[in-house]
Amino acid sequence: MISRRALLGTAAAAATLAVMPRARAAGDLHVLNWQGYGTDEAWALEAFKKKTGFNVVHDYFNSEQEMLTKLRTSPGAYDVVLINSTYTQQASSEGLIQPIDSAKITNFSTLLPAMRDSVYLNTDGKIYGVAWVWGMTGIAYNEETVKPAPTSVEVLWDPKLAGRVCLRDDAIEVVSFAAIATGQDMNHPKDLDKIKAKLLALKPQVKTFWASEDEWNKFFAAKQFDVSTYWSGSAARSKTNSKLPVGFMIPKEGGIGWFDGLSIAKGAPNADGAAAFIDYMVSPEFYYEWATKIGAPASANLKANATLPDGDVGKAIHGDAESVKRLTYMAPLSDEERQAYGDLWSEVKTELAQ
Repeated sequence: MISRRALLGTAAAAATLAVMPRARAAGDLHVLNWQGYGTDEAWALEAFKKKTGFNVVHDYFNSEQEMLTKLRTSPGAYDVVLINSTYTQQASSEGLIQPIDSAKITNFSTLLPAMRDSVYLNTDGKIYGVAWVWGMTGIAYNEETVKPAPTSVEVLWDPKLAGRVCLRDDAIEVVSFAAIATGQDMNHPKDLDKIKAKLLALKPQVKTFWASEDEWNKFFAAKQFDVSTYWSGSAARSKTNSKLPVGFMIPKEGGIGWFDGLSIAKGAPNADGAAAFIDYMVSPEFYYEWATKIGAPASANLKANATLPDGDVGKAIHGDAESVKRLTYMAPLSDEERQAYGDLWSEVKTELAQ
């Protein structure tokens, strides 16, 4: 039976235990993020407190919509918020985040220009998000059972892998892959009927859906599937930390690129501390420790990526220039598009589960 669990995001299932922001104490810095996504690493918070004196307190969200809701309903509760670049424009237009003074971000000049200067993070000459990390969504596979290594998105529809495919339960992601498979614009496909038909053709293929990295690892270790959509940074962690035989590729037809930014919430009580925290998060010092101790997406800081040792799995994945060339980066979507993709995926999931 196909799992019908809802999306939990990049964190493990424990992220569902997000709590309301606690009362603010003097010297506190409040951060809103996915749980287990870099900013709440205990060693990092200790180092930041030793450096600045600020005590970092976290609150968590399980979806971008929940993140926006928390910002709307709790003005003044947060200082720093993690926002995927496709939502930054919406957050700024709603007045949920405030402009950032790049002079206070000493690492700003070494960020990748394509992300640092992206229209997704900058509006009317003002900076609303500082590019932090980026990654790719492609196809992961079991190196022991899937040979030769796949190169096409059509591996998801390969009859030889019937009942051995796993998908992330996310409407935008599955629509994007179906658009790629049908030769359409990933961000704004015109023929949704064609996409629906392509997804329905997965009925004999799909074994289960995954919602979190932790769940994905458990399914893979239990040999529940052989091929799946997956994130590049997660693939690196699954291989390095969990010691799973995971291969990862960006299909020859194309893959999904994304990047996350750190923003300052509108009316942040500790705006100076927020800028200092963002600067620390994008620094080579933090990134090296995060990437080598835990495993991380690629840094938007050129100097940070250069610190990784040769042989690092994440460095190898994200440093593959040919794979990067095949990416299309996620663009902001209208509410109407999100609704259409959500409705389409809901119908498809119902059919796949029968």
